[in-house]
Amino acid sequence: MTAYLNALGVICALGRGQAEVSRHLFAGDCSGMRAESGWVPERVVPVAAVHGELVPLPEQLREQSSRNNQLLLEAALQIEDEIRQAIQIHGPGRVGIVLGTSTSGIDEASRGIAHYLRDKQFPGDYDYQQQELSAPANFLADWLQLSGPAYVISTACTSSARALMSAQRLLDLGVCDAVICGGVDSLCKLTLNGFTSLEAVSSERCNPFSVNRNGINIGEAAVLFLMSREPAPIALLGSGASCDAHHISAPEPSGKGALQAMRKALASAKLVPEQIGYLNLHGTATQHNDAMESLAVASLFQGGVACSSTKSMTGHTLGAAGALEAAFCWLSLTHGLLPPHVWDGHADPALPALQWTRSGDTLKKPCLMSNSFAFGGNNVSLIIAEAP
Repeated sequence: MTAYLNALGVICALGRGQAEVSRHLFAGDCSGMRAESGWVPERVVPVAAVHGELVPLPEQLREQSSRNNQLLLEAALQIEDEIRQAIQIHGPGRVGIVLGTSTSGIDEASRGIAHYLRDKQFPGDYDYQQQELSAPANFLADWLQLSGPAYVISTACTSSARALMSAQRLLDLGVCDAVICGGVDSLCKLTLNGFTSLEAVSSERCNPFSVNRNGINIGEAAVLFLMSREPAPIALLGSGASCDAHHISAPEPSGKGALQAMRKALASAKLVPEQIGYLNLHGTATQHNDAMESLAVASLFQGGVACSSTKSMTGHTLGAAGALEAAFCWLSLTHGLLPPHVWDGHADPALPALQWTRSGDTLKKPCLMSNSFAFGGNNVSLIIAEAP
């Protein structure tokens, strides 16, 4: 059964809303990536933050206040009319919520714990439910007064890609008639210092697939789709997942798990590689990820495919990355343009050559693929396409 993507709300370092994000995305604008101190001790690192004030949570939900939920509310308000209409048509028990996150409200929690260690009590605005992984779904369900399934998937950097897969499953099983799905992650010291301890954070803007690549940048984002059976121009046409369980943090070097996920996505969409017009790469700019992804892509797309990593513009938004990059495919279909690959142009001679997009490139085929790979060998590929 086709899962249509009826509406999109998005906020990230590229801007707020479809128009602003599209304008900066297709221009290859990296100005949202800014070097900041204070995240990692004795280091200045580029981060892709959302700048400016965020909308406050409604007064009756203030105990759920976190930056993560504020970002989520910003995305939800962009498509509130479509969401409210779906609730009116189907009823609050038939509209589900499936989100991906890796941080939830852990930044508020870590500050609360620091306050407790210093003063022997938590700050007045601290509430444990801020940091629960289920917090984003609970918040949306409370705000919208929904009684359908509402849950969060947390599989690191594939979280929100898996959320889209799960949302489609709820429709296919007849459990829901519409699902609000996507992902959200906010910048926090815990993740930045965690990746720093893995020696994975670059001190410069990330440089995907370059011989000079030396690590990731972290970003934040919130992305929401309204998925339903109501016909719309754009659909989630296929998806595939695998778990090669190669290592707790390093990807399987040959790319076999990534290749399996891409092949499963094509099979579920009843497509062949030649029908894909663009591939949004996971492209984190770490040595191992880019190497294995190059091998997997070159093996599958032997005739080549237009591709890019968008993380030099948005940073790696972790649990939100899968949905964010699916949103970029949605915007590509809407505008007929491809996101450019922003890097220094110095290819790694040890990697297979890929077909990089440039600013102004147009979409030639209406089927797009997006890759997400995570710790533990957790791999997801989505196919976003013009509805059949």
